[in-house]
Amino acid sequence: MGVRIKSTGTSRAKDTHSIVEHSARAARESLERVGVRPDQVGVFINAGIFRDSNTVEPAVSALIQKAAGIGLEYGKDDPRTFSFDLMNGAVGVLNAVQVATSVLQTGSAEHVLIVSGDTHPSLTRSAADDEFPYATSGAALLLEHTDEPVGFGRVHIARGAGTPAVESFVDTTTMGTVGRGLMTVVREPGFEDTLLEVAAEAARAALAEAGHTDLSSTVLIASTPSAEFPVRLAETLGIAANSVRTADLSEGDPHTAALPLAYDRAISECSFGAHTHVLFVAAGAGPSAGAALYRLPVLAGTPA
Repeated sequence: MGVRIKSTGTSRAKDTHSIVEHSARAARESLERVGVRPDQVGVFINAGIFRDSNTVEPAVSALIQKAAGIGLEYGKDDPRTFSFDLMNGAVGVLNAVQVATSVLQTGSAEHVLIVSGDTHPSLTRSAADDEFPYATSGAALLLEHTDEPVGFGRVHIARGAGTPAVESFVDTTTMGTVGRGLMTVVREPGFEDTLLEVAAEAARAALAEAGHTDLSSTVLIASTPSAEFPVRLAETLGIAANSVRTADLSEGDPHTAALPLAYDRAISECSFGAHTHVLFVAAGAGPSAGAALYRLPVLAGTPA
């Protein structure tokens, strides 16, 4: 028994820079692909960090939920959808998987929908640059409980010592009257090496607990603080470079959406081949990392 990915959804269109709209589109697509109704989603989790105009209140999950048309019935006996933000940088999607697993295993929800994605708060651009190294996109994972021996293993978390490696903040000393459109991102010298170390620690823990030693059957999907990071991590772990799958990185790092975008791309391109497992690894500010081994359904190569 486990929790598996029933469907995915993505949004990278250029007609909007709003992360509320991108995430809502991804959410709707994930439901439409498998014919799941909005009222069948019991829990809705937003793991995105950088949001439209640096919105603080209300919870962005509620704004995305409304835009996606999920859980908007208010009659006495209508089904409810509980939504909330879960923010932990690049690791947030895996933290959301932890929560979703607990919820689904109790049978208190039929489906849990996780959305993630980031945008520059000014809503004026979608591609990453030196000042803001994250690309605008939205992604969704629709999860369900299954009695089959597939799906996510336990999410393992690792934390490094010292300084955070990556920091993002609104600089209140310089924001003036335009703070809602500004974001400062600081990456420490050697930050990628720091993230690589903590990512490898989390990944090895996930593999060890599962007793999974056949790395030739394993695809690596990792966060992308740089385009080279997943391949570097694969080399560290002993996974072949041709077993690495990433999202389209032509506009930069999708940050919190990196894992679901890469999984969606692999499914749509039927590129899992004979692989039987996916090792999901994310690393970011803290420094911290999360990792989970995912056993693929037999037909994982078929587009959702």
